[in-house]
Amino acid sequence: MENGKYLVVSNMMVGHLGSLALSSAAVATSLTSVTGFSLLLGMASGLETLCGQAFGAQQYHKLGTQTYGAIFTLLIVCLPISLIWAWMAKILTFIGQDPLISHEAGRYAVWMIPGLFAFAVVQPLIKFLQAQSLILPMLFASAATLCIHVPLCYVLVYFSVLGNVGAALSISISYWLDVIMLGLYIRYSASCEMTRSPLSTEAFRGIKEFLRLALPSAVMVCLEWWSFEFLILLSGLLPNPQLETSVLSIWYEVNYNTRVSNELGAGNPEKARSAVRVVMSIAVAEAAVVSGTLLASHSILGYAYSNEEEVVSYVSKMVPLVCISVITDSLQGVLSGVARGCGWQHLGAYVNLGSFYLIGIPIAVTLGFFLNMGGRGLWIGIICGSVSQSTLLILITSFTNWQHMANQARERVFNEKPLIS
Repeated sequence: MENGKYLVVSNMMVGHLGSLALSSAAVATSLTSVTGFSLLLGMASGLETLCGQAFGAQQYHKLGTQTYGAIFTLLIVCLPISLIWAWMAKILTFIGQDPLISHEAGRYAVWMIPGLFAFAVVQPLIKFLQAQSLILPMLFASAATLCIHVPLCYVLVYFSVLGNVGAALSISISYWLDVIMLGLYIRYSASCEMTRSPLSTEAFRGIKEFLRLALPSAVMVCLEWWSFEFLILLSGLLPNPQLETSVLSIWYEVNYNTRVSNELGAGNPEKARSAVRVVMSIAVAEAAVVSGTLLASHSILGYAYSNEEEVVSYVSKMVPLVCISVITDSLQGVLSGVARGCGWQHLGAYVNLGSFYLIGIPIAVTLGFFLNMGGRGLWIGIICGSVSQSTLLILITSFTNWQHMANQARERVFNEKPLIS
């Protein structure tokens, strides 16, 4: 239900318009993610702690008021972000990107602005449902929207005057369809009868509480997300920027734990520990399946995004590196979810800062530019950052005092004590 599925489909279709169309869409996607989507997703992740623990403690009315407050806050944040997107072409030119790519990327970003506001609404709705383990409604809504998005994107890209920016418009429309579907489900479903609540001043009083977790959550998510997006922008400075940017964006696209927060809120530390073990096992199994699939299809995978043999060949050579990324990303995704479920986003932010900005990016720049390894060098650097991140998060999780975390969760829900210790 995040933005990945729409971006993959859209960039697949844009890629067949040529490398300029694909690279400009990739750069626009990268910068809109850095300045907008990552920030909103990170802030909304604060609800994983608040809603998850409130639901576990059976304080059901708090889920609705916290979600209202989060939506209002994120919509306000969208206003300055949309201005940045409107000036994206000039920003990209100023930082040294190719003028043709900058112009097309700027047009692409403008058509993504409506989707930004939809994203600000849909992410809190997702966290609201995740806290209650209502996964099937999100799955059905996501599948239904994707079925609409594919033909819509195809028509707008190939049969309208919009061309590549038609993909951006289709993404915006699809986000609003997500909002409508999930909003209708929450409004009328009996499953949400206890947790939905009318809009009241209590929602606005809870904004300060939300921000105390949303801001460190945003830092935690953004530090990691930005490191990958920075890699895409760096690729635009390499020789043959259209090829490098296109291929790295493809692999970036090909590349949360509510249960933990529920059990902590309910005062069940042992069940929280067990939930971590189970989801880690699932993550490892999924990573193995995905990696095996990528290896088996390495020679043909590039054709899904481009008809150019140079792009297809480069994609094939990157497969082994991406398989390593799949494994590390699976582990860190679970462990980062544990961090948000426990409410220690500040620790996760320190881990991401050290892993990617002190280790990953310096190695990427050294290999990519000074040792002339190009895009492969950039990706190896990010892998080093991901391995460091996963290792540190494993150590933190292994030494967690789950009884203490359960006590803190109960205090947070019932006594309104400080959210960050």
